[in-house]
Amino acid sequence: MMTVPREQRTCLPQPHSLKEMRVESFKNVVSVDVEDYFQVEAMAHVVQRSQWDRYACRVEGNTRRLLELFAAREVQATFFVVGWVAERFPALVREIVAAGHELACHSYWHRLVYQLNPKEFRQDTQRAKDVIEQIAGLAIYGYRAPTYSIVASSLWALEILVDLGFTYDSSIFPIRHDRYGIPSAPRAPFRIKTPSGPLIEYPLTTFRIGKHSLPVGGGGYLRLLPRWYTRFGIRRAQQEGLPVIVYVHPWEIDADQPRLPGRFTSRLRHYTNLSKTYDRLNDMLREGTFTSFRESVLAEMAEDVDLYACHQHQD
Repeated sequence: MMTVPREQRTCLPQPHSLKEMRVESFKNVVSVDVEDYFQVEAMAHVVQRSQWDRYACRVEGNTRRLLELFAAREVQATFFVVGWVAERFPALVREIVAAGHELACHSYWHRLVYQLNPKEFRQDTQRAKDVIEQIAGLAIYGYRAPTYSIVASSLWALEILVDLGFTYDSSIFPIRHDRYGIPSAPRAPFRIKTPSGPLIEYPLTTFRIGKHSLPVGGGGYLRLLPRWYTRFGIRRAQQEGLPVIVYVHPWEIDADQPRLPGRFTSRLRHYTNLSKTYDRLNDMLREGTFTSFRESVLAEMAEDVDLYACHQHQD
């Protein structure tokens, strides 16, 4: 587990420190977590990973639809690809690269990091990285954990990411949630010092209402919540000098996907507003300047942070 000298333990940067950096100097980011409808954590209780091959895959067509949208909007994106998907659809991986987008890693088996031990996490991540790089013929440097499952109890994973050659992560959500989140984590990009070297962290976008950080602009929050909420939240985040990091899953634009017999709450979260996601994403892309993590300059705003100190000083 990584340790940081006590004198370095500060919870920086907070959004107010970004006022010195002009908003126009950086771009917002759009990212895609490339997984199929039967691989989501919400359905893990009804779909075993050993059964994935039995399901009709729809990830290829849905991802191509996103590629077409990005081409129409002249947007570059970061695609965090599940290794299992890459292995079965190598042509899709090469299409993403050929279109000028950035490839990154979204694990191999889409398992929650905090349910793995360090050895299991290392093996899963290395396998996914190797598969994606061999297919694409280039190195990848970004990682995003399934269901944002790098939380206070799984911060050990960050050092392993550095060991494996990753230079940035986008797995930490600075909110309270039943499955993920580090509420005390900084809300702007920051740099984590690990014994194996530094790692840039790109936390997902939030805005403040009083003392509470609320999520906005991605995944279920883009799909389930009304458009006025998204517009309001993005405007508030930008007023604080925060970049907007949008994320979407290919299955979220697929209203015709097969229905799985999950729990009521899982089905509510997963299937609501699937027919609206594409248009909502398109609207967001029209309203701002978006690119990939690779092409953004967000790393320039990153300051050193000790996440352990942040966790100890939660609200």
